[in-house]
Amino acid sequence: MTSSGTNHAPGPASMEGESSASAAWELLLPAASAPARGRGRALQSALREAVRSGRLAAGTRLPASRELAADLGVSRGLVTEAYEQLTAESYLRSGRGAGTWVSGTVRPAARTVRDLSPRAPGARVDFRPGTPDLALFPRSAWAAAHRTVLDRLPHSALGYPDPRGLPELRVALASLLARRRGVVADPERVVVCSGVAQATTLLGFVLRGRGATTVGTEDPGSPEHASLFASTGLTTIGLPLDDEGLAVGPLVRSGVRAVVTTPAHQFPTGIAYSADRRAALLDWARATSGVIMEDDYDGDFRYDRAPVGALQGLDPEHVVYTGSVSKSLAPGLRLGWLIAPASMTDEIVARKRTMDLGNPSVDQAVLADFVAGGAYDRQLRRCQRAYRERRDAMTEALATHFPGTEVSGISAGLHIIARLPERFGPQDELLRRAAAADIALRPLSDCAATGADRADSGDGTDDGSVRLVLGYAHLAPTAVEAGVRLLAEAVRRGRAGRA
Repeated sequence: MTSSGTNHAPGPASMEGESSASAAWELLLPAASAPARGRGRALQSALREAVRSGRLAAGTRLPASRELAADLGVSRGLVTEAYEQLTAESYLRSGRGAGTWVSGTVRPAARTVRDLSPRAPGARVDFRPGTPDLALFPRSAWAAAHRTVLDRLPHSALGYPDPRGLPELRVALASLLARRRGVVADPERVVVCSGVAQATTLLGFVLRGRGATTVGTEDPGSPEHASLFASTGLTTIGLPLDDEGLAVGPLVRSGVRAVVTTPAHQFPTGIAYSADRRAALLDWARATSGVIMEDDYDGDFRYDRAPVGALQGLDPEHVVYTGSVSKSLAPGLRLGWLIAPASMTDEIVARKRTMDLGNPSVDQAVLADFVAGGAYDRQLRRCQRAYRERRDAMTEALATHFPGTEVSGISAGLHIIARLPERFGPQDELLRRAAAADIALRPLSDCAATGADRADSGDGTDDGSVRLVLGYAHLAPTAVEAGVRLLAEAVRRGRAGRA
């Protein structure tokens, strides 16, 4: 294919643009084979996209209309009309006797698309907590449920859903949570949301609308709680823990009227709140008309006995219960739930409606089928077996490669706390050695509130000891052992270098 017509004398940039133009003409071939009635629009669209994408760079000279028409097998009038239309839109420029060129007006779109997902790119081993084994996602069972749901759903179900969620999913979740977690769950008060993250922001907006300015959080605790509440205009204050859970004295003295807790398996320490501490927290809520948000992020995973029941079951009018399938299925599904006191439900539903008009109907229907048909319970049993095996591999590997390490929080969840003997520190140096070996770690100190946001005193996470929050669920047992061994080798190299 020639790059210029005999009636168009070459301009100063013509030779520079010929090579890029010749590659771009291939983009026009599908447009040339489009149905006759839409061929002109297709040709214009293809040319326009070639300029936008940068395949036809600024300064590129286009073939004469007669030659391009002949090469594409279309009428010359079709090409002429496309040139004229794109010239009018400033994609092209032309002059009498000077040919048609790509103008410099259009700035090509960026060709790279960033991925901002929270991963550790390039890490040989990632011990950061919070991620399940995504390879355990039941693809076949989920696909079968998806087909069943699409065959069954009426057309009307594809419209805007109830912002609380599909009725069949709310009924299924209410039954599941009452049976497995001891939750008092009225389907009318279940709100399906995009994970615990959205549940937190929904609650934050409602609390802010009621005049709240500050929410208490566990210290140490999940750093995400502070950032999520901050997005709703609320500040957070870290409240210390003791061996039984959140300390009630600092909570009372803080003056807050809302607090976030993880009572079934405190993140990150692994504490299960004692019965006395649960009762004391509920007494505080009743006396102050306070609200307790219960983040039941991994309450189904306990290995030494039956899971501890939800705090919400003891007083559903003072506890906002939240959970999701992020640990049991996959966080990418973005499916979770919130059960609010009756006095807050309408406000939360109204905020959910204005936020996103509800979660995708098909995904909700698939989860409802999955729960009601028993597949979700089977998935939980499968994960429990796998994660118990990986927990055991982690504790054995630490005993072998870091003898003397104290581990806690091993009875439940997807991570442990490892306190390494002082000879493996200091912590900053260990973290640097791990990073140099491409091993991703999360120290316990990352989960502590900052000094400005902390009430009374913390629990000593900043005492200089080496304490790590080690996630194991997403790693096979052999990978757990290999990762701990690599970490030990990196630490030994550092100690030898100091010597």
